[in-house]
Amino acid sequence: MSRTSTGSSSPPDGAEAAGVPQEPEEIRRTLRALGVAPSKAWGQSFLADPFVADAEAALVDATPGRPVLEIGGGLGILTAALVRRGLEPITVVERDPRLAGFLSATFGDRVRVVAADALEAELPRADAAVGNLPYSVATPILARLFAARIPRVVFLVQREVAERIAAGPGSKAYGRFSILARLYGSVELYRTVPAEAFVPRPEVESRLAVHVARPGPLPVPSVPGLEHAVQVLFSSRRKQLGNLLPRLAPGGRADAVAREAGWPADWRRRRPEALPPEAFFHLAAVLGRHGLASPGALPPTRPDSRGTGRD
Repeated sequence: MSRTSTGSSSPPDGAEAAGVPQEPEEIRRTLRALGVAPSKAWGQSFLADPFVADAEAALVDATPGRPVLEIGGGLGILTAALVRRGLEPITVVERDPRLAGFLSATFGDRVRVVAADALEAELPRADAAVGNLPYSVATPILARLFAARIPRVVFLVQREVAERIAAGPGSKAYGRFSILARLYGSVELYRTVPAEAFVPRPEVESRLAVHVARPGPLPVPSVPGLEHAVQVLFSSRRKQLGNLLPRLAPGGRADAVAREAGWPADWRRRRPEALPPEAFFHLAAVLGRHGLASPGALPPTRPDSRGTGRD
């Protein structure tokens, strides 16, 4: 499902945003003063549109007093929007110590700043997480946030990545991470953000999205087991499942496994992207019951040279 309205308001020029650069030239000047050069390797750009930041903060939809985690505070344009909305306590995890120092100096005791890598640091408990994520590391950061079962995750990422995460069966964008996101909850797409909203300007558009965590237990006995099964099945997207499932259920057991998982009768003629996430959840459960979920228990598979490798 896709939506464009976020309930955002016009960001005021209040004391909360004092010292936070919002115009492109202000951002460039502040980065130069800090000695920070945006990393091309990380796909790093800085948001220069306070209205987009306010839209993100509105989507956080947290009650004051409930902890909020921001990933990658940068120069604080999103942090300022969170503060304006009265959200607290706020913890910002920022990898670059120079930017972390700038955030600490700008917001003082209104925000707790942690200078650390979000992929490695111990993340604090939070009722909501939000972040403008560098393109190169967006997927592993989101995977970590989803796995932490944070109730609500608001993220701004490359448009293609957001749409792949939210994709459903039958779509070319649907794949391994779409299924992982659905394992942990549901995804809703919001507004598209043009490249002009960032400094430096990226080559692609971005998109806002929200992941809401699944209540209760996960529908699989083993997340690594599911990840392995999906990796094997989507490694050769052009092949039909009749050629792929035997890699997970060798020795003539594929038909029995598919039947027990509730797959459709014509599963052999279908490709992986034709099945909904629930079909893979059921498969992972069946493989686990039969001791086939462990990668070490399976014969090695050969990569398919015709596969797209996009997921």
